[in-house]
Amino acid sequence: MKLAIVTAYPPSKVTLNEYAYHLVKQFRKHQNVTELILLTDKTEGDKDLQFEEEGCKITVKECWSFNSYKTIFSVTKAINQTKPDSVLFNLQFMKFGDKKVAAALGLMLPLVCKLKRIPNIVLLHNILEEVDLGSAGFTSNKMMQKIYGFIGSTLTRLILKADTVAVTMQKYVDILEEKYNAKNVKLIPHGTFEIPAEPDYSLPEGPLQIMTFGKFGTYKKVEGMIEAVEKVRQSTGLDMEVVIAGTDNPNVPGYLAKVQDDYKHVPQVRFTGYVEEEDVPVIFNESAVVVFPYTSTTGSSGVLHQAGSYGKAVVMPDLGDLALLVQDEGYKGEFFNPTSVDSLAQAIEAIVTNDAYRLELAKTNYKAATAHPMSQIADMYVQTFQTIIEDKNLDNPKLNNANEVIL
Repeated sequence: MKLAIVTAYPPSKVTLNEYAYHLVKQFRKHQNVTELILLTDKTEGDKDLQFEEEGCKITVKECWSFNSYKTIFSVTKAINQTKPDSVLFNLQFMKFGDKKVAAALGLMLPLVCKLKRIPNIVLLHNILEEVDLGSAGFTSNKMMQKIYGFIGSTLTRLILKADTVAVTMQKYVDILEEKYNAKNVKLIPHGTFEIPAEPDYSLPEGPLQIMTFGKFGTYKKVEGMIEAVEKVRQSTGLDMEVVIAGTDNPNVPGYLAKVQDDYKHVPQVRFTGYVEEEDVPVIFNESAVVVFPYTSTTGSSGVLHQAGSYGKAVVMPDLGDLALLVQDEGYKGEFFNPTSVDSLAQAIEAIVTNDAYRLELAKTNYKAATAHPMSQIADMYVQTFQTIIEDKNLDNPKLNNANEVIL
């Protein structure tokens, strides 16, 4: 199968680029994938294709840009030129832009593939029904939230025109089936990027590193975490370092610089900036606790799966999606009230003052992470594509040149 993936891809800073990297890493080794075509956003640096294992050919076509109104046409042109057998879309609602029209036009691409009779799957990482529009950086205006809700429902209906829409949580399946009467939604877990050998769960010498990882400024806020660690230092006397690994959310440029300035009086607070792929294991392995300082959630958490794969204890807000993920996939953590710094401090303290409890959480999370390696996830997508092709009786891999009929 000649598989195209429409996605952001490293060194892109657009959301979901890391997820695409790990999917590609597994797809290229799959026995049923003969070529990967990456239909990616345009970046200044070269795409990260330095894989050690043998794998299939990878063709890169940089054919879209964030917030471009031409994405629907440029990606369609690239599809016509490369003639893939199947197309996978790695999406969330602001994948193609944070401007409404640009984002909406990009999200029409699965419908284009449907009309062109190209087998396609949309991997939808979030659904607007489960997004707090204010906290996630969309809008806090109540009237605009209603408008966004209407636009979101309309776009969801367009996305559901795809052959299959894959979501990472059972709750999303239930909502899409109930609200939209969808018959083509499938649960495919998020998966765990890397499964290292089981760690020994020991910590490095020096201060206990309390780490958070991601893009910050919208629903991921770090001020409360800094203040919570200060409280734990005062109550326990422990030597602790706050590690804030990552960058600003594109919607809130300058957020981390302001936090760094506002809290410059607090000792042992380290801002790493963007973490290169090869440095991710170091950041996680050196951490005593991984904190999720979220005020809301927008889907299954890749960071939670990463933390599990490195055998880390986690502190999580008591919010719907994360709580459900713990229940569904077997992770375990110390929960806190996302509106209370005291609650967060108590959760961190419960772990750093009880090493047996830290080890219990770490081992449980490693076990949960190993249940869904990315190789298994890639295989589920390939099997789903094969089912789509069989159901449509698409015996000709070029679909009788149907790729060239529309647009």
